[in-house]
Amino acid sequence: MKAVRFHGRGDIRVEEIDEPICGDGQVKIRPAFVGLCGSDIHEFTAGPVLVPEEPHNITKRSSPVTLGHEFGGIVEEVGDGVTHVSPGQRVVVRPTIFDRDCAACKRGYEYCCENIGFIGLSGYGGGLAKYHVAPAEHFYAIPDDVSLEAAALIEPLAVAWHAVQTSPFKMNDSVLVIGGGPVGIGIVQVLKLQGARHIIVSELYEKRRRFAIQYGATHAFHPGEENLVQKVMEITGSIGADVVFDAAGVERALKDAVSSCRTHGTIVNVAVWEKEPVVPVNKLMYNEVNYTGSALYDERSFVAVIKALEYGQLKPERMITAKVKLTETVEKGFHTLVNDREDHCKIVIDVQAS
Repeated sequence: MKAVRFHGRGDIRVEEIDEPICGDGQVKIRPAFVGLCGSDIHEFTAGPVLVPEEPHNITKRSSPVTLGHEFGGIVEEVGDGVTHVSPGQRVVVRPTIFDRDCAACKRGYEYCCENIGFIGLSGYGGGLAKYHVAPAEHFYAIPDDVSLEAAALIEPLAVAWHAVQTSPFKMNDSVLVIGGGPVGIGIVQVLKLQGARHIIVSELYEKRRRFAIQYGATHAFHPGEENLVQKVMEITGSIGADVVFDAAGVERALKDAVSSCRTHGTIVNVAVWEKEPVVPVNKLMYNEVNYTGSALYDERSFVAVIKALEYGQLKPERMITAKVKLTETVEKGFHTLVNDREDHCKIVIDVQAS
């Protein structure tokens, strides 16, 4: 079968591999739509980052790997012992892999596992193939009225949901979101659903700023053309943002975040940084600003997103700005997001399209 495989930095290929076999305790699906993630782009431009060069501690697999960790599909087959999903059922994949044995896992923080891995990056194959097989625990049934396109957005929305739940955000708070990519836009949607008073977005690209407004942001600014800190202070009555979510991972933006956050406010880092920043710790200290991280998501957040989609509280399909065939993944997917990111929020791969 055809699959999109990572071989190394700048080397992603569409090639033929063996169709996977469904064993005991496993599920085999036909992936439908697969979202391309910032992590996938980082692997392409700067990797290997998460793709293991030596066998992963849990999966025991290494590069080359079949990519794709944001996806759902139709169950083709289930192995012995699998009862929670059945052939023909529509499912979404929760891709996080954890060992259950490290100190973080034993304390209930499996999303901070010392050996964290991901379907589509660390092993078990990913969604960018005609068929996909993984342990049954990774598959969650989705309601009939949740589209398979939306299923490809559940994973990044779970990142956003967990970030908001991890933060001290409460209804009527004023919030600054730095970065208007898929996770930033997801945070905007969750904040709107949960009753934020002001949702201020800082984003370089005009189309993404418009996206942010469409999804519930009350204000959206270009940080290079406008004084972001001044705008935040004007909107909040010189108090500052109660919570700041950094989904950009840029040093200049972090400095704006610190200056825009109110005394005793909180900055939540959601971004994966390619280069460690210089942090203005004195300003954090004098204003007693809390700086924390939000890593991935727990199962509760993943399931909460599925429920919010079922109830119509989240309608993320407009985030999809292009659908690409599997055979076009490299040229029209990866290359587009590297060279033409301004025009896109989320590109998904239509795996079954001929």
